[in-house]
Amino acid sequence: MTTFATMVINMVSKAVAARRTIQASEFKATCLALMDDVARTGGVWVVTKNGRPIAELRPYSGQRAGSPFGLHPKLAITGDIVAPMDGIEWKVLA
Repeated sequence: MTTFATMVINMVSKAVAARRTIQASEFKATCLALMDDVARTGGVWVVTKNGRPIAELRPYSGQRAGSPFGLHPKLAITGDIVAPMDGIEWKVLA
């Protein structure tokens, strides 16, 4: 096997090993200990509920989100978005 192929296999093996799963009920009971584990090892925990992945606990990246509430960075809100919309008809889908 080539050196590159060996490197790729080692990287994939580490990624798979670093991602462990835990049931939500067990996560609830051990959350603080898991946070310490993630900070120490840099690994990722996948929280499952009824066998389905729900969330990931991963190390903090130190980067802030690009925009609040998932809005596109170039989106600009103008005008009063909270005021009532009198005089506008709404079509109801039936």
